[in-house]
Amino acid sequence: MSTPFWDSVNGADLAQGDLIQGCLVPQLGEDFGSGGDGSNETIPVIEANLIIVTQSCDLENGRAELVALCPTYSLDEFESADESFKARGRWEEVRKGRKEGLYLLACPSDPANNRGCLVVDFGQIFSLPAPYLSKRATLAGERWRLLSPYLEHFSQAFGRYFMRVGLPKQIPGFNK
Repeated sequence: MSTPFWDSVNGADLAQGDLIQGCLVPQLGEDFGSGGDGSNETIPVIEANLIIVTQSCDLENGRAELVALCPTYSLDEFESADESFKARGRWEEVRKGRKEGLYLLACPSDPANNRGCLVVDFGQIFSLPAPYLSKRATLAGERWRLLSPYLEHFSQAFGRYFMRVGLPKQIPGFNK
């Protein structure tokens, strides 16, 4: 592969397409807040690997108090959660953009290894404070940032997922 997909970066600055590993994400259950004033509420957290989907210009100009992120998974992790993805041809459908809400990113360390791809789930979006993420980014040391034009392709896929419109009725098909 002659064109790199990723760049290695360090520091606290954040950009769209940054992979941030090991983030703590609050998990609000269905009965959250049902116990009254919430003063004794316990909020569990999970650790997740996330990719930033907030626009870089908003991050650079301090216009994003909360940063939007989507979880990333290895193919093995995703297949463990949904065994239907072990079927032949499933990942090729995702790669071609034919599986709604999922996106494949090239393996940061070995882009030629398609089994090393990362799966992004656009159906889950987390919002975390920018200062928390900057601190995580700094503590991570070397981390990965998606490069152009792969960043724009990723961003376009994210936008396309949310701009879908379901119609109650379709125009009838044409007979040949």
